[in-house]
Amino acid sequence: MKTEEMLSQPLALPDGVDYDEYIIATYVVNYPAVFPMHKLAPLLAVEQSTGTWVAVPGETPEVRRQHVAKVIGVYEMPDYEFGLPPGLQDRNWFVQIAFPFVNIGSQIPMMLTAVVGNISMGGQIKLVDVRFPKKYVAGFKGPKFGIDGIRKLLGVKKRPLLNNMVKPCTGYPLEVGAELFRLAALGGCDIVKDDELIADASFNSMVGRVKRYMQIEKQVFEETGEHTLYTVNISDGVPKIFENARRAVELGVNAIMINYIAVGLPVLQAIAEDPKINVPILAHMDVAGALYMSPMHGISSHLVLGKFPRLAGADIVVIPAPYGKAPVIVDKFELAARNLTYPLYQLKPTWPMASGGITPTMVPKVMQDLGNDIVIGSGGGIHAHPLGPVAGGKAFRQAIEATMKGVSLEEYAKAHKELAASVKLWADPFKKGV
Repeated sequence: MKTEEMLSQPLALPDGVDYDEYIIATYVVNYPAVFPMHKLAPLLAVEQSTGTWVAVPGETPEVRRQHVAKVIGVYEMPDYEFGLPPGLQDRNWFVQIAFPFVNIGSQIPMMLTAVVGNISMGGQIKLVDVRFPKKYVAGFKGPKFGIDGIRKLLGVKKRPLLNNMVKPCTGYPLEVGAELFRLAALGGCDIVKDDELIADASFNSMVGRVKRYMQIEKQVFEETGEHTLYTVNISDGVPKIFENARRAVELGVNAIMINYIAVGLPVLQAIAEDPKINVPILAHMDVAGALYMSPMHGISSHLVLGKFPRLAGADIVVIPAPYGKAPVIVDKFELAARNLTYPLYQLKPTWPMASGGITPTMVPKVMQDLGNDIVIGSGGGIHAHPLGPVAGGKAFRQAIEATMKGVSLEEYAKAHKELAASVKLWADPFKKGV
């Protein structure tokens, strides 16, 4: 086969493609043993680029040379060399496909359409990573503020940030929420967010919350000297979500929140890149589990919770922590955080926000696993504190202080009644998360 013919094939060596011109998608595949993956993978590559299930006249060699996706790796796990075990029912594969950047451009919808589109209906195939070329990421602005920008806004140089979710999740009138916001802010919460289940509700409007909560934010700052970001949930349909964002900023809100998977990554990106939306964006993870929970289907959590929302411009992303009520293993938790914070071309790092039943007694473990550049999120762990929400916030701040000083929570609690009450109530954090 001549070189020109090879270039029109949906196959290449890993060393035979220009990594600056291709998006590299990696999959794990579990298929019945009767399906030869080395023959099936090129069909997937064609299906996701230039062709379909049958040859068509327009798919010429010239079109393929420029636009066909290329299988650059098919590896079996385990790597059988001298025959398959008798009676083998299923085979597990590690597959890499290179998608031409020219097919996609610097946008999210066509990237997802290529790397996970029809493949998502092809059985037990899971997208486990995507490697972007520099030219792809250059088309995105990423987080406006990121870790350093939010630290500067709040005047917090080194310690983790503390976030409170207003609880109950929904159903309460404005003044109830306003009082809960005030108490959380007085307790030392750097960020207070709406729960994902309340947005512009008929019984508690977004506009009303922004006006009232920001009045309280100023009052608490005058009293404590600490600012509080209020991330109002602007999630809605299009174009209402864009109207919500601009209206909230006009009213003086200092941060916003988006249910980014429910509304779509391109909507998050459009709001993040709008110069009029000059406040940090907290991206909430609801619906994420529908994409990543299956071990052999969907998209891995570190992409859904990490690389993709960072690319789209989130300054903070809520991720489920393995210490409370979330069914996630610590390795995946750490990998999601790494995709939010490690160098990614020109993009600023995004805050990972550990969430899901976090109590003060879990703080040392959270900080041990992720370091100080994290947001620690708690709802019930603050509002259900036996001495009230102010004490709940103080208990978390005391747990953070103790950990940064290298002092055990039990020792630090001797001189801090708020932390002492938390330690007593949630002595075994892995059984009593709220």
